[in-house]
Amino acid sequence: MLAPITIVIPTRNEADQIAACIGHLDWTADIVVVDGGSTDDTVALARAAGARVVTDGPRGIGEQRNSGIAVARHGWVFALDADERIGPALAKELITVSAHATHEAYRVKRRNAFHGRVVRRGHWGNDWVVRFARREFRYGGSPVHPGLQGLRDVGTLTEQLDHTPYRDLSHHVEKLVAYAQTSARALAARGRRARWSDIALRPAAHFWREYLLRGGFLDGRMGVIQAAMGAIGGFLKYAFLWEQE
Repeated sequence: MLAPITIVIPTRNEADQIAACIGHLDWTADIVVVDGGSTDDTVALARAAGARVVTDGPRGIGEQRNSGIAVARHGWVFALDADERIGPALAKELITVSAHATHEAYRVKRRNAFHGRVVRRGHWGNDWVVRFARREFRYGGSPVHPGLQGLRDVGTLTEQLDHTPYRDLSHHVEKLVAYAQTSARALAARGRRARWSDIALRPAAHFWREYLLRGGFLDGRMGVIQAAMGAIGGFLKYAFLWEQE
């Protein structure tokens, strides 16, 4: 019997991985892909893999998730990204929790893999996200990293969610630029201006916090890369904000 859980997956040009993502979900009864204007074969591949597809236009990830939640057939929803995988252990836990829930939502720790290695320290080594919740909740907040709004009682899942956010270093840089531009536009819309310290000091502080205080140096070269890329992302966000002024 399939689990009465809806999986919502926002997409935009995810043809290279959407079929594999859906392929790990044969234990659930309802998969909704909310497409944000793909120009590749994402929609066709998602339908072929067995998902319902909502074409939502070029909107933010939070809005896409909300569109999927609105058509969910079940009372519990897991918000999944195309670059994430729910393994058998986590799937089993979700089924059990949905049947005997004691909270209105649950956080899960992501097991982040970068360039073939799992990162165990720094921000990415302690990465918790609230993704499993009752259907009545909706996403809001940051356009880059939206969160469920109005939660009062959040539990914690034991198993981890596998996450491989970047294909390679070029893809990493590409996504950093896109996230930085989106974040800069959101800051500008709130009237925020880029200060000298935002551009000159904030990125350096981020690097040393991730590399030294959060133990990134113990991950060897990967720790350096992750701390540096985070610093670059922060620099770009405020540089783009400055450019808009």
